[in-house]
Amino acid sequence: MNDKKWVWHRRLGHANWRLISKLGKLQLVKGLPNIDYHSNALCGACQKENIVKSSFKIKDIVSTSRPLELLHIDLFGSVNTASLYGSKYGLVIVDDYSRWTWVKFLRSKDNAYDVFRNFCTQIQFEKEMKILKVRSDHVENLKMSHGVVERKNRTLQEMVRTMIHENNLANHFWAKAVNTTCYVQNRIYIRPILEKTTYELFKGRRPNISYFHQFGCTCCILNNKLYLKKFDAKA
Repeated sequence: MNDKKWVWHRRLGHANWRLISKLGKLQLVKGLPNIDYHSNALCGACQKENIVKSSFKIKDIVSTSRPLELLHIDLFGSVNTASLYGSKYGLVIVDDYSRWTWVKFLRSKDNAYDVFRNFCTQIQFEKEMKILKVRSDHVENLKMSHGVVERKNRTLQEMVRTMIHENNLANHFWAKAVNTTCYVQNRIYIRPILEKTTYELFKGRRPNISYFHQFGCTCCILNNKLYLKKFDAKA
């Protein structure tokens, strides 16, 4: 399991082989090596963390025509272990058209409204577009929605569990893993029917994934602060 395709399986957050193969076949991303990504072997980490799956009916139509026309939002938490910066909740925001996803981390769910309001101001300024509709689940004073954001939450959590447990990381790294997962998915998720990645639909160009590395890979830091004896390790 050390050949190139397994390296890319891990770099892409343990994405399934069908998705990776389609990314390469349709040339939807830049930097993905042109190799056979089909495999009969099973990834041990994926087997352990993706055993239970809920099923949501996938829409066979695209009901929006541009980014920010409709946003889906959902609040998850509280997480048993606080993140490195003390967060115990996550506000997941999904653009309906592109499926671009943002996650905002919160110490308290009472901060959700202010965080979302600031997000709306910022993203509308950046995209020079207006948000037309918002649908939400488990957030007060907003309408209910089902399907889109729940599927995204499930996918995020499955990938996060897989990456954390494969690398034996402490649970307080969960927010870092969510950020990484969100970053990866925004570049490799293929929007049904439109046959384009989330990144291309939201940014207007194909993503480059050639620089991706595996989450939790070992790195060495040069020790240039402490006094080292002649045969002490430099890293």
